[in-house]
Amino acid sequence: MPTEQLQRCSWANGDDALMAKYHDEEWGVPQRDPRMLWEMLMLEGFQAGLSWRTILHKREAFRKGFAGFDPRKVARFGEKQVAALLDNPGIVRSRAKIEATIAGAKIWCDMQDRGEDFAEFCWSFTDGKVLHGDGQHVPASTPLSTEISRELRQRGFNFVGPVIVYAWMQAVGIVEDHAHGCFKRKP
Repeated sequence: MPTEQLQRCSWANGDDALMAKYHDEEWGVPQRDPRMLWEMLMLEGFQAGLSWRTILHKREAFRKGFAGFDPRKVARFGEKQVAALLDNPGIVRSRAKIEATIAGAKIWCDMQDRGEDFAEFCWSFTDGKVLHGDGQHVPASTPLSTEISRELRQRGFNFVGPVIVYAWMQAVGIVEDHAHGCFKRKP
């Protein structure tokens, strides 16, 4: 069946090929790579107040500006790199979000240096299991996203409120929230 004829979640059913590709290949697929989990958390933070479509279309510029989202490199960013990012029209130019990403990289590195794997941390809240939404009602946040948000904030992360965290949980497959009728929904 050609991709254009597939039934997707409503947010990916439009004429935006990049959104459809993201939905079909990434969204809701369990992500276990610690660096990628961090990248997606940072990008979800940049989404605050905006749409995921905006962030997705700027993702390659974000990756270039943030050194491929290599936490070790980003943790060393100083004012010169912050100024360059603030001048970069390809990304969301928010000093607070840029600085939160640099701080998040430092936290990620500190966790790794102490022997705490970020992927294990992220998946510990569900004992490594994927949670399944009901396919009809998609909440903005849940008690679990509130708990994860609280834990992330205690560690020093910013732009990780319960709504952002729930969107991230969906994106990285901690929660499988494809709609009924979507070809990606698991029985």
